[in-house]
Amino acid sequence: MEQPQLEQSVADGVATVVISNPAKRNAMTAAMWRALPGLLAPLAADPAVRVLVLTGAGATFCAGADISSLSEPGDEQQSLAVRAEEALAAFPKPTLAAVRGYCVGGGSQLAAACDLRFAEEGALFGITPAKLGIVYPSSSTRRLVSLVGPSAAKYLLFSAELVGADRALRTGLVDEVLPTGELGKRVTEFARTLVSRSQLTQAAAKEFAAGRTDRDAYWAEQARGSGDTAEGIAAFLERRAPRFTYGGAGGA
Repeated sequence: MEQPQLEQSVADGVATVVISNPAKRNAMTAAMWRALPGLLAPLAADPAVRVLVLTGAGATFCAGADISSLSEPGDEQQSLAVRAEEALAAFPKPTLAAVRGYCVGGGSQLAAACDLRFAEEGALFGITPAKLGIVYPSSSTRRLVSLVGPSAAKYLLFSAELVGADRALRTGLVDEVLPTGELGKRVTEFARTLVSRSQLTQAAAKEFAAGRTDRDAYWAEQARGSGDTAEGIAAFLERRAPRFTYGGAGGA
């Protein structure tokens, strides 16, 4: 039997992280929660990585936390998931969750921490602490509200019901829904598009979208020194693909 693990690979500017625990619908063990921040750090620093895709092995994304592996007290269990979620949300390059099957509990936390979420028809989403009498973390709640709004967030949190991909799309929890068998192709194409775009634009937009308001001067200076703006305009006028060279990740 395969051991629960996080698998990673890098190809053509795209890092792919796969949640793999097939025996339990890719539920995250305590070891997997602990491993995720350390796995993400070198990918964030690697100039060859332009985009991160998070997905699950086989036909499901992640069914949440593997409760049987969590021997820590409840507060510690939750903090493991929050630390992993925050590390994913802080990743300085575009992140995309590719969702098949179940995306429940901690799986939904991880998907929500990505910048974008693409789902296959038939995917099911649920945020289930109300079934267990657990207080959902404040940071995770705020992130959910920012995605779907207060009413839809309360629906998910109060009821713990599973919702389909179409409803997730309507509420903003998902950005695209793909027919069965087409998710992988679409994710590959879209990741390739992101790789071709300016990292300068992406990094600044990611910070601003997260609400940071103290970096306008910093990003203006980065733009002046990057050459990306001049290259983008020249490529447009010359009707060719731009060759962007900015490789910074934004810093603190």
